[in-house]
Amino acid sequence: MKDIQNIRKEYTQKTIEEESLSDDPIKEFEKWFRNAQSSNQPEPNAMTLATTTSNGQPSARIVLLKGVEPEGFVFYTNYLSRKGKEIAENPKGALNFFWVMLEQQIRIEGEIQKISVQESTEYYQQRDRDSRIGAWASPQSTRIENREFLEQKVEEIRLRFSNQEVFPKPDFWGGYMLIPHYIEFWQGRASRLHDRIVYEKQHNQWVKYRIAP
Repeated sequence: MKDIQNIRKEYTQKTIEEESLSDDPIKEFEKWFRNAQSSNQPEPNAMTLATTTSNGQPSARIVLLKGVEPEGFVFYTNYLSRKGKEIAENPKGALNFFWVMLEQQIRIEGEIQKISVQESTEYYQQRDRDSRIGAWASPQSTRIENREFLEQKVEEIRLRFSNQEVFPKPDFWGGYMLIPHYIEFWQGRASRLHDRIVYEKQHNQWVKYRIAP
């Protein structure tokens, strides 16, 4: 694996300047996200979610962004999953988007809180039937004996709701919003001299500034 150290790519597509960015980082995010969508970036809503375990161990995984509100960024999961338990113990978290085709990255830090049951239910009922069944069937993050156990659970839930097109959302499943206090927009540049523009919330106002790569 010695060749790993020789993997390099020069980033040359774009530049960013502070004055070219919106004063509102959520609006700027939406602009970058729409651009990622239109550029055929694979799964532009895939993001790394980082949380922290009770003993201070960082924990990260890929989840899907499912909403952008003026207050923050929404995703859904099982409340009893590992990430759900970590959020309950420590609601501080971070998100990271990397759009390799655009040579862009967005880093976000903030507080995570549950969204309302009504909002979670509305989203749940919009999902396809198999995804709704899967939310009921999977004891997410818990140890299981084999794949057959999971498949049997799916069949049990499928039978349970076989006569219902609309069935209830599990109490243990729903949405979270990460409410940011730090958002960084990163644009790859040549010679690793990348552009990094930060929005930081100070006294309930966003302050924008550049940091070194």
